[in-house]
Amino acid sequence: MDVAEAKKMIAEELEKKTKSKSKFYLKDFYKFLPDESPRAVKNIVNEMVAEGILEYWSSGSTTMIGLKGRGKQAAAEDEE
Repeated sequence: MDVAEAKKMIAEELEKKTKSKSKFYLKDFYKFLPDESPRAVKNIVNEMVAEGILEYWSSGSTTMIGLKGRGKQAAAEDEE
């Protein structure tokens, strides 16, 4: 699978799942692309963050990843 297809698949999976959950652990992305190595998935996710498709969110002890501008945290930041 090429990188463009992988990015599209990740975005589609996140769109489906954001109705119930907006942030995911990196290990959750491994399930979206089971044929890819964890390192390859991490590199794809990092590219998507750099492109502004995904964003990192940190609670201080945990880092999660979600679609940019989605979830309760994003809504609270928009109000400021």
